[in-house]
Amino acid sequence: MPDSSTTNFTNPSTFILLGIPGLETAHVWISIPFCTMYVIAILGNFILLFVVKREPSLHGPMYYFLCMLAVTDLVLCTCTIPKMLSIFWFNSREIDFNACLTQIYFIPCFFGMQSGIFMAMAFDRYVAICDPLRHSTTLTNPVVAKIGLAVALRGGVLTLPSPLIARQWPYCRTNIIPHTCCDHMAVVNLACADIRISSYYGLIVGNLVITVDVFFIAVSYTKILRAIFRLPTKDTRLKTFGTCGSHLCAILAFYIPALFSMFTYRFGHHVALHFHVLFANVCLLVPPMLNPIIFGVRTKQIRDRLLRLLTQKGT
Repeated sequence: MPDSSTTNFTNPSTFILLGIPGLETAHVWISIPFCTMYVIAILGNFILLFVVKREPSLHGPMYYFLCMLAVTDLVLCTCTIPKMLSIFWFNSREIDFNACLTQIYFIPCFFGMQSGIFMAMAFDRYVAICDPLRHSTTLTNPVVAKIGLAVALRGGVLTLPSPLIARQWPYCRTNIIPHTCCDHMAVVNLACADIRISSYYGLIVGNLVITVDVFFIAVSYTKILRAIFRLPTKDTRLKTFGTCGSHLCAILAFYIPALFSMFTYRFGHHVALHFHVLFANVCLLVPPMLNPIIFGVRTKQIRDRLLRLLTQKGT
């Protein structure tokens, strides 16, 4: 029976995911922290959605955006981590070609949605601090819904060409992917064709989305800081800035690993492959795990409501 890695084919029915190349013997041990982070991410985001749903006082723009973020976090980590754990625990390395294309679509799509939601949350904070009297009339429920729809459409439409183009390539070299999931470039690099259109499209769209979102977030916070520094007392300034604390922490937890991973992947040609793969998984797991913790701990309304629910259940 011929080895799948040497068989000539143009439309493979399955790909083989290696996991973390070079660290196969440590897969079981590596799975422990990743599984723990995944469980925390799932529980934390579901609890956050439950608390916001149950508490009428949390039915406002910031918390609606927070719920959108929780949903994207759940989808982003669930579309990759269960398969990764099945590789680590059961050596289940095969993935269907169409399932692989689905991952190629979902990962950058929901990653872009997360970035767009952070930009929308920055706009919410800008209106709340710089123009508080118009906050309730500017960010009405229909406006919040339209912003959420625009963020979702942007992520979905801009990402759609990636799997469609990847599907057209002939894969006649190997079907072995040195990764834990179907990363876009890891898959198209297996094609025996000129893949520059895939490479350039992924690079341009990814950089454009991140650059635009970071630019508008920076503009929003520049105006927010100017408004805060004009406040009369130090206590007022600290209290007002504290309303942005959880959002800023979540932004840093999202963008710093993402930008580091992007630059090391594009320019760190001498960085070990297992480091690239490990860090890519960290980028997929750490923000979804940290977001509910950051917002739950730093947002008094969520923290108080959760404590009341726990107290009632305990009683």
